[in-house]
Amino acid sequence: MSNLFSEGEADVVVIGAGHAGCEAALALARTGFQTVMLTLNLDSIGFMPCNPSVGGTAKGHLVREIDALGGEMGVNADKTALQIRMLNRGKGAAVQSLRAQTDKNAYHREMKRTLEHTKNLRILQGEAAEILTENSCVTGVKTTYGGVISCRAAIVCTGVYLNAETITGEYINRSGPNGFARATALTQNLVTLGYRVRRFKTGTPARLDGRTVDFSKMQIQEGESDLFPFSFLSDGLPAQQTPCYLAYTNEKTHELILNNLDRAPLYNGLISSAGPRYCPSIETKVVRFRDKERHQLFLEPEGGDTTEIYVQGLSTSLPHDLQKQMYRTVKGLEQCEIVRYAYAIEYDCIDTLDILPTLESKQIKGLYTAGQINGTSGYEEAAAQGLMAGLNASLALRNMPPLILRRDEAYIGVLIDDLVTKGTDEPYRMMTSRAEFRLSLRQDNADIRLTKIGYECGLATKERMERCLARKKEIEETVTFLNARAEQKSAGELVESLGYPPLSGGVTYADLMRRGIPLSTIREKFSILQDTDSSVLLSAETQIRYAGYLEIGQKEIDKAKKMEEKQLPPDIDYEKIDGLRLEAREKLNRIRPLNLGQAERISGVNPADIAVLMIYLSLSE
Repeated sequence: MSNLFSEGEADVVVIGAGHAGCEAALALARTGFQTVMLTLNLDSIGFMPCNPSVGGTAKGHLVREIDALGGEMGVNADKTALQIRMLNRGKGAAVQSLRAQTDKNAYHREMKRTLEHTKNLRILQGEAAEILTENSCVTGVKTTYGGVISCRAAIVCTGVYLNAETITGEYINRSGPNGFARATALTQNLVTLGYRVRRFKTGTPARLDGRTVDFSKMQIQEGESDLFPFSFLSDGLPAQQTPCYLAYTNEKTHELILNNLDRAPLYNGLISSAGPRYCPSIETKVVRFRDKERHQLFLEPEGGDTTEIYVQGLSTSLPHDLQKQMYRTVKGLEQCEIVRYAYAIEYDCIDTLDILPTLESKQIKGLYTAGQINGTSGYEEAAAQGLMAGLNASLALRNMPPLILRRDEAYIGVLIDDLVTKGTDEPYRMMTSRAEFRLSLRQDNADIRLTKIGYECGLATKERMERCLARKKEIEETVTFLNARAEQKSAGELVESLGYPPLSGGVTYADLMRRGIPLSTIREKFSILQDTDSSVLLSAETQIRYAGYLEIGQKEIDKAKKMEEKQLPPDIDYEKIDGLRLEAREKLNRIRPLNLGQAERISGVNPADIAVLMIYLSLSE
């Protein structure tokens, strides 16, 4: 063992420099705390080991919320975007999600540059070996070289690096993603500190040499220009956008996989850990859906400075010889050359029922976890947790109340509540269907929902707050304008030209919208709101078109709030409450819900148990 020596002092040490670590470190440093970011390798800061993109279904919501609170992911994604699209355009506003194709290397460089030029932040290359504690409080972090950083709090953002193993066919490589070194020293310390540790799995597809791909045989997917960017601080989209391409597997692809399942680690017993249900390997898709003739693939550029192509949808852990054959069965990839082979990766993570809604440990004060160590998958989920862990550590050090976003306030609230209330037995992925109040939690209103909160926490800047207030005012003025009377003759012509029944009296622009006429059509017909920002128009149109549903949703939100306001004492002994079922007692004692709202979302706690708790609380008052 190396002799111990001082690596200096800090208020907080952030362990890891992935998407969670970056947001956590920035949140702390920007709110005035001396922060050390400890990373295995400076070259992996803000690195994208899987797909080179930010956003996607529900994930786009998370990025906009991170940005609204004062985080960095949206700003960085806008700076390095190669292409941007809106997913689910044909569906309602609640489920539409931004997705950007990003330049992987540029994203890393820009994030590293941002961190390096942030006041109060020191970056240190090294591996954490132990989180030091005294009287169940964090006192420091020790590195494998014996360096000790004295601190008052620590945030563990180790991603998929803890005891990581990459698996391809029969070959197991003890490394982290993309060939980076893994972390081996911290897991046992986490167990000692009271965390339950388990193994999860994820994976990534091969990267191809774009010069060997015949894109003419594929369907081109261009970017879109009539969109708003991720960040409320960004003023526009990239001037030029790089195309992506659609391709498909076929019968030959599926036959090759099914004939070689004995060599597939997922099916020969070499891999037994839980993988992501919503991002399965091609082997899993082919076995699970044997009657499906093809599966969609999405070919994405890795960056503007490389010919590497990422093949989304073709993640695999098959041996190299089978991978080469498999990729070449796809139309357009007949002559493709693989520059990086696909692999699966297994890693250690914790049981999130061991943490509080602040992401702090239930046993060690000042110890937080964020990102894939919490059993989640995805850059966006990680960044959201990193931001919240960083903010809550900052608030705690300032002796301020914690920030716990409710399920009706943000997708971030849904994400964290799911983790700490329900836990997860597989890599967790955010989806719009998880948010019961999703019509109120849209991308377009993230700033109005959250920027004031970020500003009051000291993270969102004055400029961001002023922009939010100005946009809110413009939305209100636009809604007021649209509720004004439209010119009768033109309105009648428009309604009849679209096949609607003739008007019987005067109508407002809003009335026309409620009939199903798009605002874009109304603007063109009446030459109105020509200079109004597109994001303002979207927010105004959504408010008017879905006013009835939003009103119903607000009643449900108000009802849920009443349950959230009924606090449960932190020292309550559920074993001594008569009337609670055995399963409910066990779950309640383990999770220790903060209020009745959280209690009723626990699996195994039914309405009868909640009624017992309500009676108990009323008798205790």
